[in-house]
Amino acid sequence: MTAVSLIIPCKNEEANLAMCLNSVAWIKEVFVVDSQSTDKTNEIAMAHHANVVQFEYQGGWPKKKNWALENLPFSNEWVLILDADECLPPEAEDEIKKIVTDPNETRAGYWINRRYFFLGQPLKHAYFPNWNLRLFKHKLGRYEKITDLTTESGDHEIHEHVVVKGTTGKLNSIMDHHAFPTIDSFVEKHNRYSNWEAVVESSAQDDDSALQHEGVKGKRKLRKVFRKLPFRPTLRFLYVYLWQGGIFDGWPGFVFARLHAQYEFLSKAKAQAILRSRKKPGQSTR
Repeated sequence: MTAVSLIIPCKNEEANLAMCLNSVAWIKEVFVVDSQSTDKTNEIAMAHHANVVQFEYQGGWPKKKNWALENLPFSNEWVLILDADECLPPEAEDEIKKIVTDPNETRAGYWINRRYFFLGQPLKHAYFPNWNLRLFKHKLGRYEKITDLTTESGDHEIHEHVVVKGTTGKLNSIMDHHAFPTIDSFVEKHNRYSNWEAVVESSAQDDDSALQHEGVKGKRKLRKVFRKLPFRPTLRFLYVYLWQGGIFDGWPGFVFARLHAQYEFLSKAKAQAILRSRKKPGQSTR
């Protein structure tokens, strides 16, 4: 067993949790941080010898992952964070074990690349690569706080990344993300995510942070510029379908790009609705 503590934040994930846990059966300590699931999530977690901890969201900050980092009784220096719909490949075991057992390891954390699955197919171009900092020394890392405002987007961090005190590296392993098995699941999640986008956009808050992956920092800066451009839904479609190469992912790649264009429209429309609700007579929302 590898001396790393795993955090899986979830709610009603009976369809995914066993797959996730089976992919990391070599991890020594597992915490499933649940939000009062009403399905078999807790039973599945306990059957895999995981520690089930209930999180009751009080609104605002902290959300689930930062709360877990602050309050769970970790037995290990290193933590790994996975969503219930994410799986690690077999080769990740040896790679992570070498890192966490190396007495000369000086890095504070590691980024892992993530591959999306959509409509039963891995997307080899759209949203790939997709880097996330998920393995780190728990005393040195916390999720960034981009906004203090109520976003109506759920009880866990969505677009926030982990920021660590120290240098970071990259894992060679690629994580599989089974987030959207159906179009319905994409629409449901991105309706909530667009609430977050709308609040951040309408508040004009600065979401810069000390992210340590140049690719992720670049996308964050690009997003700030992109919010000011016209025809955003069309541009988002072209970005995913042509620039990222979603066209080479076949029909799933086209649908994935088209749905992201719809997500962009929802984000912009909701942001405008928020601004209009604050507008005084005679003021412009632009």
